[in-house]
Amino acid sequence: MPRQWIRFAVSGLLLALLLESADHLWSQQPPPAAQTKAPPLRRSPLFFREEWNQPTKPGERPVSQEDVSNPNLELKLYGTASKELLLSGNNANEANPLNLWTGVTTGPVAAALREKNNYVDLTGLGKVKWITRTSGFHAVRPIVKLADGSWLVGDRTSGAWGDFNESEISFSDVRWMKLNIERIVTTGRWTENVDLSKVDEIGFADLMPGSGHGPGGWVNVARIEVYGKPVKR
Repeated sequence: MPRQWIRFAVSGLLLALLLESADHLWSQQPPPAAQTKAPPLRRSPLFFREEWNQPTKPGERPVSQEDVSNPNLELKLYGTASKELLLSGNNANEANPLNLWTGVTTGPVAAALREKNNYVDLTGLGKVKWITRTSGFHAVRPIVKLADGSWLVGDRTSGAWGDFNESEISFSDVRWMKLNIERIVTTGRWTENVDLSKVDEIGFADLMPGSGHGPGGWVNVARIEVYGKPVKR
C-alpha cells in the first residue's frame, strides 16, 4: 500500500477517535443551568414633595422651618452664610414661584430636607425633580447625607438663566465627591461605589457666594420632588 494511503488511513482513524472522544465528553456535561431573568426595574415612587409655604407678608426674608409646607419634612441649612439664604417669589406668579434664593449669601450654602419617619432608598431609578433658575456660573447641585453621617455632592447640575425650568437628575447617572458640610466645599477625589440605599437628607448646594440683586451669580430652587423607596428609621 502506498505511503500516502497509509497516512490518509491513519489520519482518518485519529479523526474518528477524536470525534468519538469529544462526543463522549459532551454527553457527560451537565445540562446548562436555567437562566434566571433579573426583575425589571420599576420607577421609584414619590417620596416627598415640597413647594414652600406662602408667607402672610410678601417680600424676601430668611428661610426657616415655618416655610416648609410638608409637615413630615425638616429643613436643614448649612454653611456659614446659611442665615442669608432667602425665601423669595410668590406662588401666585408662575414666572417667579416661591423659591430658596442664594443671591445675597456671602459664602457657599446648602439646604437639605429630612423626612421625619423614613430614610430613602435612591438606588435603581431614584431621582430628584425640581424647578430651578440660575445666573452666571452658578449651578444647582444635588447633595445627600448618608445614614452613616457622610455628605456627598453630585457632578450633575440643574438651572437655566432665562426662566424657571423643571428638570430631573437620575441618581444612577451621578458621580459623587465628599462634601465638607460646614464649609460647603468638595474634598478628596471621586467617591466610588456609593451606597444610596439609605439616605438621611437630600437637597442642593450652591458652591459659590451670591452676587446680590440683579443678574450676576445665584440660584433659585422652587418645588422639589424626590423619588425613592422609603426605608423605616
